[in-house]
Amino acid sequence: MNKKLLIIQNISHEGPGILADLLAEHGIGFKLCDLSKGGIAPDPARFAGMVALGGPQSANDAKPQITGELAVIEKALNAGVPYLGICLGFQLLVKASGGKVVKCEQKEIGFREPHGEPFMVELTDDGKRDALFQGMAERLRVFQLHGETVELADGMTLLATGRGCPNQVVRVGSNAWGLQYHFEMTPAMFESWIGIDADLKAMNHDELLAEFEAINAEYTETGRSIMRNFLAATGLVKA
Repeated sequence: MNKKLLIIQNISHEGPGILADLLAEHGIGFKLCDLSKGGIAPDPARFAGMVALGGPQSANDAKPQITGELAVIEKALNAGVPYLGICLGFQLLVKASGGKVVKCEQKEIGFREPHGEPFMVELTDDGKRDALFQGMAERLRVFQLHGETVELADGMTLLATGRGCPNQVVRVGSNAWGLQYHFEMTPAMFESWIGIDADLKAMNHDELLAEFEAINAEYTETGRSIMRNFLAATGLVKA
C-alpha cells in the first residue's frame, strides 16, 4: 500500500485547503486528482486513505465524472480504505452506499440560518463516541454551501445533526465518514469562493469576510482536529 493520501477534487477552486497544510506539517504525501480537469482517479486500494472534496455537481448527475467517482468510492469501501467526504463527497458516499440524495427544503448557505442564528451541528451519542470527533466539542459552528441533502440507508450511523438539514455527519461501516458542511477553507480559498459561487455572490461580500475573520481561529481548529482524527484512522499519523 502506498503511504499516501488520495484526494479527489471535483472543481478546481474547491481544493484541500487546511488538509494540505496539515499534510505538509506531517510530511505526508498525497495524490491530488482534479476530475473537473479530466483527471482519472487511481485505484484507492493503493492508498492509505481517500478524501473527496466538494463541488457544484449533484451526486444524481449521470455525467461520467460523477458516475466514475461513485465507482471509485465503491472500490474504496469494498477495499476497506478509510474515506472522508466533504459536502458533495459526503453525498456521493451516501449514494454509493445505497442512500438517497434529495433537494433541501431550503438551501443552507453561508455562516447563518435564514433567521440569523449561526449554523451549528450537534453530535449525537454515536458522534460523541466516534473517533472522528475525539477531543472535540459536542456543538460545532460550521459553514454551509449546499442545496441538496441525504436520506440514510441501512448500515449508516448518524453522527451529527443540524436544524434545517438534519443529516449532517454520517459514518458508513467502521471507517468511512461524510460531512455535509465545509471545514477545509483557508481565508484565501473563502475569498475566491465568494467571487465565484452564485449563492455567495448574492450575499454581502464584506459581511461574509468579516464573519469568517471573526470565527477563523475556531473554524480552523475544528477543521484541523477533524483532519487529524481522520489521518489517525488511516494510520498516517499517530492517534
